[in-house]
Amino acid sequence: MENFILYEEIGRGNKTVVYKGRRKGTINFVAVVCSDKSKRAGVANWVRLTRGLTHKNIMTFYEWYETSNSLWLVVELCTGGSLESVIAQDECLPEDVVREFGVELVTGLYHIHKHGIIYCELKPGKILLEGSGTLKFSSFCWARADGEDLGKIFALAGAEEGEDINESTLQRYSKNTVQGLPLYTAPEAIKGDNFCRASDLWSLGCLLYEMFTGKPPFLSESRSELIEKILSEDPLRPGPEGSASHKPSAEFISLLDGLLQKDPQKRLNWTELLQHPFWKGSLSQCGGESADRQGTSLSREDTESSVSWSAKGSVDAHKSLDNLSSSRADLKPPSSSFKIETQTELRPKSVVDGESNESIFLLSSRPTPRTNSAVEARDATTVPIRNSSQGDSCMKKAENMCSSQQDMESKLKELIYTESDLIVTPIIDNPKIIKQVPVRFDPKTLHIPAHSVEKLLSMKDVDWNNFLKRVCSLLDSSEKNTGAARSKLNLLYYLCTLVVHQEIANRLISSQLFPILIQQLRAATNWDIRANVARVIGLLALHTSELGENVPVSEAITLLTELIRENFRNSKLKQCFLPALGELLYLIASKEEKGEHPRECWAVPSAAYTVLMRCLREGEERVVNHIAAKIIENVCTTRSCHAQGFITGEIGPVLWYLFTHSTGDSLKITPISALCRITRSSPNAFQSVIEKVGLTAVLNSLANGICKIQQYMLTMFSAMLSCGIHLQRLIQEKDFVTTITRLLESPSTFIRAKAFLVLLQVLINNREMLLLSCQTRLMMYIERDSRKTMPGKEQQGGSEYLSKCLDLLIYHIVRELPGILGDILSALTNVSGRKHPSTVQAKQLKMCLPMMPVVLHLVTSQVFRPQIVTKEFLFNYGILLVRQAASEELIKTTLLTFEAVTEHPSLLMTHRLTVEDSILPPLVSLVHSQNVEWRLFSLQLLSETTSLLLSHEVMAEKKGESLNSNNKLLSLIRDLLLPQYEHILLAPDPVPMYALKLLVALSEHSPVSVSLMEEIHLFPVIFQVILRYQNSILGNTMQTVIALLNNIVANKSMNMMILFEGGLAHHVCSLLTEAVALYLEADDKGSTKTANVLLLSLLDILQHMLTYTANIVRQTLQAQKSGAGGDTQAAEDLLLINKPLTDLISRLIQLLPSEDIEIFLSASQCLLLLVQLYGGNNQESMSPENMGSFAEVLKSKKDPRELKLLLKIIKRLITSNKKHSESLKNDGDALIQALESLTQTASSHADIAVASLAFEILRTVGCENIKTPK
Repeated sequence: MENFILYEEIGRGNKTVVYKGRRKGTINFVAVVCSDKSKRAGVANWVRLTRGLTHKNIMTFYEWYETSNSLWLVVELCTGGSLESVIAQDECLPEDVVREFGVELVTGLYHIHKHGIIYCELKPGKILLEGSGTLKFSSFCWARADGEDLGKIFALAGAEEGEDINESTLQRYSKNTVQGLPLYTAPEAIKGDNFCRASDLWSLGCLLYEMFTGKPPFLSESRSELIEKILSEDPLRPGPEGSASHKPSAEFISLLDGLLQKDPQKRLNWTELLQHPFWKGSLSQCGGESADRQGTSLSREDTESSVSWSAKGSVDAHKSLDNLSSSRADLKPPSSSFKIETQTELRPKSVVDGESNESIFLLSSRPTPRTNSAVEARDATTVPIRNSSQGDSCMKKAENMCSSQQDMESKLKELIYTESDLIVTPIIDNPKIIKQVPVRFDPKTLHIPAHSVEKLLSMKDVDWNNFLKRVCSLLDSSEKNTGAARSKLNLLYYLCTLVVHQEIANRLISSQLFPILIQQLRAATNWDIRANVARVIGLLALHTSELGENVPVSEAITLLTELIRENFRNSKLKQCFLPALGELLYLIASKEEKGEHPRECWAVPSAAYTVLMRCLREGEERVVNHIAAKIIENVCTTRSCHAQGFITGEIGPVLWYLFTHSTGDSLKITPISALCRITRSSPNAFQSVIEKVGLTAVLNSLANGICKIQQYMLTMFSAMLSCGIHLQRLIQEKDFVTTITRLLESPSTFIRAKAFLVLLQVLINNREMLLLSCQTRLMMYIERDSRKTMPGKEQQGGSEYLSKCLDLLIYHIVRELPGILGDILSALTNVSGRKHPSTVQAKQLKMCLPMMPVVLHLVTSQVFRPQIVTKEFLFNYGILLVRQAASEELIKTTLLTFEAVTEHPSLLMTHRLTVEDSILPPLVSLVHSQNVEWRLFSLQLLSETTSLLLSHEVMAEKKGESLNSNNKLLSLIRDLLLPQYEHILLAPDPVPMYALKLLVALSEHSPVSVSLMEEIHLFPVIFQVILRYQNSILGNTMQTVIALLNNIVANKSMNMMILFEGGLAHHVCSLLTEAVALYLEADDKGSTKTANVLLLSLLDILQHMLTYTANIVRQTLQAQKSGAGGDTQAAEDLLLINKPLTDLISRLIQLLPSEDIEIFLSASQCLLLLVQLYGGNNQESMSPENMGSFAEVLKSKKDPRELKLLLKIIKRLITSNKKHSESLKNDGDALIQALESLTQTASSHADIAVASLAFEILRTVGCENIKTPK
């Protein structure tokens, strides 16, 4: 059971919480249902019936465990919510979907019935959906075997836990208990008959009806009115509201009529249901073994014996026919049975040595997204948990948290003790201490009327006084013989049943009965009578709420003390008298605390404290130890003088000894609880324990695993730290901090809250421990629990407490950060300019600099980041970056921290001016550092920051105007960085890549930056980079430089001739040739994607180059035509420079059949520009391979525009070079066939234009047999 990790809470119900969990060492996720032990009967019933029951439509049960406070059920995880939520969201479902869901419901219910189980509570909320959409029957808490009485089954489960079985118990678990309104309950079950298979089929009909209509067939807010409708009215004809077109089919109406018959004998049976035409044969696989003919359901006697937790040996199952079956054929028995063969079979697993362990399921510290409920716990409607804005909320809380340090410490002290630390439970008749025999009296030998409580409370004063006199008279009578003693005992038993009611207890404790009880306690010769008198006194003290000053409580306490002291060696008598003494002590202590009476009213002899302390010592029976510890626990819950009587120098070690030498959970918890309450008044008690056994032994006890013990221990540590006791030792103890931090894994909300509180007190007194806390994942735990305590979430009990503790811790850490940064800056300033710092300065550096990672932890936390990244914070960070003489690790951490800020652009833009003024200048100076790592990191941060800042400015400008060169950021880069860029770009790897990334960011968002690059003659250096990395074209550096080149050639103000003269055409031709080859050869998806992106960038560059050239040529030709003349040399030179690009024609033709439309369009446009400029100069343009590519793409393309583009390219090639025309005529059969096809399929104006082009091409190559397109 320690093999499970718990993640987020996915559902919550009445005393039930559902977690998403995972089995350690696997990726098998499960749902873990944590239920209070008061739900044992239902949980055990679930296990009893589903153990071994496997079906795709039934939630699988895996195992279950028991801890000191809870039952843990491990079941299949369903992440799709419930059928109820589906209906609520969609309101009504189409009939086809109802049929699909219905098939799964019927299949699952059929399997349940086939195994002799009646589900009994079939409703949408209990049908869950798996992630794939499969429906699952969930909680079987109220299910039962056919014919069995669930009340007796539940009562037997309660008896196993020591619960008294009586009529009220049986009534509490009545056989037809229905949770909430009986919306889906069959008429016969409402009338009081046993649930049967037909009852489940009625509920199935209700579900099908609700899925189609969006509401149950019978609906009313009044229970009585609803029952009347179910018993006497017919449901309305199904039909979703407002959708008359979606009328139910006749088959669906027939199915609902058959299932919703009020007489179970007339209702559809399984044979009829499975063969119903509505299913269209979908349930034929179930027909071979109808549940109607189930012959293995257990008889009542067999069932009762089979589920008895004390049964020994197996019980045979007897066959019986279902009363609804229309067939007499026998069935073979089911493959699995839910009978319990031995006492241990229905026991949940526990930890080794029988000690329960509440932390066996570890709470994952890993934050996970919230999901809807997976498992519906019994009596629970799961509550989906929503995400909310975490950082903003925490920031507002922190701002409004405390006005001063004193205010924070005051709030902290208020949080140390909670109501859950001070819960008081009875001392007398406490089943966790000793199981009492049920009290029964014989009314026949009572000698007075055995009036009920109701009768006594309704009596007139005269009648009451007469009744009381008779009781006192009988008690005061002498015990002459055995019969008289027995009669007096019977009367005391009767009184025990009366005084458990508060009003009766209030009247009796102030009456003449109490002195007579004291007298009997002192004088009775029969010790059984004395013991039962003590029990009546104890019960009176426990249940009374009023206590007059004249009640002789002190006399009773003194007498009980004397009796215990005189019979100290008689353990049985001590067990009888101690609970009464304890209840009386707690009664007067609580009254004193409330100020109802002065403390002098009830004096307690010091002997009482002495006797109780003796009962704690070694050598006593454990029951006596437990009672004594329980008394101290209860009395010390109060702040009274009576509690002070237990606070001695030895009380702490004595209680600790009892804790460490006990085996049962209850006896281990009680002394620690008592010590915790004593520590509330006297923290020295816990101090004495640490001094005697050592801090290590005390810390080891936190690994005990019992949640209550961990909670009390954390409370005592908090109390001690708040008082300054052992302060210096604890705040310096690393083991202490790591042990407390590990408790943040606990599934208990209170334990995690108290662990945060202890850590807060450590951090208040020792800031350096924040580093250790961060290293032990404190930030992760804070983030996880901050999500669970966000506003908008329902906070109850522990969640609200956790929220308060967490807010204080966050507030303190946020307040500490400026001090941490200030100390670091102060230490660096003091040693600035000194080669050898003094001893004091070196010590200061040693203390302050290691705290730098704390800042990184805070900035990377979504809880702290919005609160700490301020203008002052960034300003101080800039100063840190300037201090380059500081340690290498410090600078690295500083850079990492700023990287975390850049990952959140909103923060960067909020403090844009501070970043530009304080952060970027030192970053630029770090680029020139001799430290390669600093250079790389600073270049990376500069490129990311520049990209973010410039893109934000561009978007912010109303008219989309480009930035001017006076921009502060650009000025900084122009004046300090770009002049050194030649050396940076030619530096060893990977410096050039990060430098190029900065240029890409600049050129993308600021056109001015391209002019700056031109001014410092950076383009030849860029070409050198291309030559250097041309052998790794898919590498990051080459991809970055191509992206930069694309931005440069796309810049309208760029003087392209500089690039052309620098060899741009040669570089592009070489890169494109290799990129096309890689694209065509790529096999795996990863390399294909990379090659695709690279190829598109190069095609863009080529298109910009060709477009520029075409524009220059066009302008020159236009000037000549207009008679303006002009020099044509520039255009001729440009064409000559770019002529190597004609070598790309074949490569571009090979790209035309590409399935990627972007690549096709880019390649075809580049190809058209090339043939327009250079015609058919490339002799390989119409090679057989290229003509095959043309033919393939002409056949595949349907868009007339794309076809016209391709035909223009072909026409230009064959008309500009006769050799190409001959190649087409002689070797281009496939292409000619494709062209002929285009001429014959014209059906629109656009198609006619395509056909005309195709005809012209065919005519050019001499194909005269083609008809002219019309």
